[in-house]
Amino acid sequence: MNDPHLERRFTNLVEILRRLRSPGGCLWDRQQKKEDIGRYLLDESYEVLDAVAGGSPEELKEELGDLLFQILFLAQLAEEAGEFGIGEVLDDIGAKMIRRHPHVFGNREVNSVADIRANWEEIKRNTEKKYEKHASLLDKVPRSLPALMRAQKVSALASKCGFDWPNAEEVLAKIEEEFSELKAAIIAGDHRNIEEETGDVLFSLVNLCRFFSMDAEKSLSKTILKFRTRFGYIEEQLKKQGKSPEEATLEEMDHLWNKAKFELEE
Repeated sequence: MNDPHLERRFTNLVEILRRLRSPGGCLWDRQQKKEDIGRYLLDESYEVLDAVAGGSPEELKEELGDLLFQILFLAQLAEEAGEFGIGEVLDDIGAKMIRRHPHVFGNREVNSVADIRANWEEIKRNTEKKYEKHASLLDKVPRSLPALMRAQKVSALASKCGFDWPNAEEVLAKIEEEFSELKAAIIAGDHRNIEEETGDVLFSLVNLCRFFSMDAEKSLSKTILKFRTRFGYIEEQLKKQGKSPEEATLEEMDHLWNKAKFELEE
């Protein structure tokens, strides 16, 4: 949909932000630093993902606005520091998208999505020299990513170099090996090793997800949602009995949990 007022709307939001950061603006906004906004940016990104999963256009619209505001806020802080402004951000991303889509904006021929991906990677590597700053191949994965997501991306990059198990059965064997080491650490009461071996088990499970083309972060998120739904059922049933979970016995909650598995998954 063409919006003849889009530029004005965008400019209005930028001006609102500048007013908030001005000497006569909001004290809280004036105190924010890049590190603060970085944390809010991450929170807002997750709320956008929740809205996408929830399927409500109104909620998604609101959360996209919150995310956009944090992006503009970071650009405003950079402008105040004399580094760059939002205009340069827009120019750079526009130029990048044109450069990385030569099959749309140029004359390069493609026959598949695989061709497009290969072009994208080749342009990043050879035209933009994107990876030259990385001391290691694995440095391409941002350290601020959630651990499960980061583990899957790191192992996938290593896999591209041939550093991988030959099949899923070998991954299962590795999981069993790591789990045995975790049990031994628990029996020994070695808390440092318990933490380390737990991490090894989790990393091996992430690799199993990768072998079956599953997203580990998504898989765990689904399980958390399932747990919350079942626990909500327990709370609802206990409330009907005039009880709270704190007042119920473990046996009562286990019974309701099993009922939830049956009734909610019919």
